[in-house]
Amino acid sequence: MHPVARSSTRLALRELTIEDVDMVLAIYGSPEATEHLSFEPRTRDQVAQIVTRSIAAATADPRSEYALAVVKRDTDEVIGFGRIAMDPHQQRAATFGFALRPDAWGVGYGLETVRLLLGLGFETLELHRIWGARSPLNEASAKTMAAAGMVEEGTIRGHILKAGQWRDSVVHAMLADEWATRAQTP
Repeated sequence: MHPVARSSTRLALRELTIEDVDMVLAIYGSPEATEHLSFEPRTRDQVAQIVTRSIAAATADPRSEYALAVVKRDTDEVIGFGRIAMDPHQQRAATFGFALRPDAWGVGYGLETVRLLLGLGFETLELHRIWGARSPLNEASAKTMAAAGMVEEGTIRGHILKAGQWRDSVVHAMLADEWATRAQTP
């Protein structure tokens, strides 16, 4: 499916463009924004390569990755990055992740972003299961995924090598029937 266009009250998901490199760099290049992510801050060249690969992957058939800009609807300003990637080891399943610029934290954009990604996965892509992993220290992400209705399933021990040390990851997931039940609840 290309292009993706999905929106909520304040935010929208849209395909990345090459003009988004500097806005993605504000996230992926930020030590604060990447503190709990699985990688160290990226350089502009690395971000440009990520955006270029994401743009190319958007037109693959079949499409296996949805790397999307999270934008404010009223200004089209990129404040985040969201991703759904098909999981080749599970039927109709995908992993997901999201990151926001630090100046966009604390006002509910994370929850809106997670709901937009889950909606895309369950309603548009007709997935059965979506899961994501977070740093055990990332309490904000834990609260956001719980508020979206995702279930904390457990810990993957020694999952991520960052700054020369192995780190665990905490897995959160949602199933299609759980999404359907939440979507119908007023």
